Amino acid sequence: MPVVSQFYGIIITMYFNENAKYNLPHLHAEYAEYDAVFDFNGKNLSGKLPNKQRKMIEVWISIHKEELESLWNVMKKHNEFFKIDPLK
Repeated sequence: MPVVSQFYGIIITMYFNENAKYNLPHLHAEYAEYDAVFDFNGKNLSGKLPNKQRKMIEVWISIHKEELESLWNVMKKHNEFFKIDPLK
């Protein structure tokens, strides 16, 4: 999975796969031994993260929602990706 962004020890990855478990646009977030999947509205679809990191991801998603949607479409159509700025 391509790394889309990294901040405060959190790694955000995304990939498009038509046979994936989630049919809706989503991203994967990893922090230490934790991992979770979020939709582009910040809803936790599966997994678990500590509260502080989960809140940071929710804020990051709200800031970059349009970029995430564009990235999803680029990955779906062209199998390419671009990086998104980290949370500062």
